[in-house]
Amino acid sequence: MTFTEVIQHIFISPDEPRLRAGWRVAAQMGIMLALTVVFACPLGVVIVAAPEWLNLALILGTAFPVLISVPLARKFIDRRSIVSLGLQMSARTFTDLLAGVGISLVQIGLIFGVELAFGWAQVEGFAWQAQSGLRVAGGLLLWLLLYMAVGFYEELLSRGYHLQNLEEGSNTFWAVLISSAIFGVGHLTNPNASWVSTLGIMAAGVFLAYGYLRTRRLWLPIGLHIGWNFFLGPVFGFPVSGLDAFHLINLQVSGPELVTGGAFGPEAGLLALLAQILGAGLIWVYTRSPLPGEEKVIDGSE
Repeated sequence: MTFTEVIQHIFISPDEPRLRAGWRVAAQMGIMLALTVVFACPLGVVIVAAPEWLNLALILGTAFPVLISVPLARKFIDRRSIVSLGLQMSARTFTDLLAGVGISLVQIGLIFGVELAFGWAQVEGFAWQAQSGLRVAGGLLLWLLLYMAVGFYEELLSRGYHLQNLEEGSNTFWAVLISSAIFGVGHLTNPNASWVSTLGIMAAGVFLAYGYLRTRRLWLPIGLHIGWNFFLGPVFGFPVSGLDAFHLINLQVSGPELVTGGAFGPEAGLLALLAQILGAGLIWVYTRSPLPGEEKVIDGSE
């Protein structure tokens, strides 16, 4: 199936008594855009009054439109339940979440270790040297909660609504490619974003889609997303998709931007691709076998 045939099939094929997949995705994005405009006004006031809350405002300004538009579109346009996007609870739900967080820790540890080994990053201090233990714990907890929200709503949107609708309307290859491209473009408004960072985020979208395809649930990619953001920024001190906030380690990165990602963070660098290859291998190992008593739901041949 060519790209032109995919687009035609996504939007035109009349074999379902509801809007085709392309129109469903377009409608959801339209609702989300309208809600983004609505929420931009009060959040803009907050940013002007308290610039230090910029990052939090950006997260909330994205979260609310997604968390409202996806359930609305799923119920009234898709005519499906929100749970059917891969939010079913099972014996593996919490295991998938924890596995995702653990895999991401290994990935960020790899990036951190390589940059230190090559002299591309230097540790200049730690948060507890300048702040009380209570403030440090509070900062970690706050950003953990924020990144839990980000991991949930971005996966609900990208690997949930977009990927799965596009897969219904075309095939898995094009669904992963198009949904990951939308995911990458969606980060263009982040600080220090560029076409290189967009490609990097798109690659991350492909990696996260692999986590979904191996389980046909969103819990593993949600865990991967939460862990990646949390360990990348608050723990190891890198920028997260261009955003800089509380970090446990004061890190100074000075290596080649093509490799390290520069001011946008590792997601715009080649090291992130290395980490994603490692992560994909760990996902494959983790999903090779179901838990005892659980039916295997892995997609594809072994």
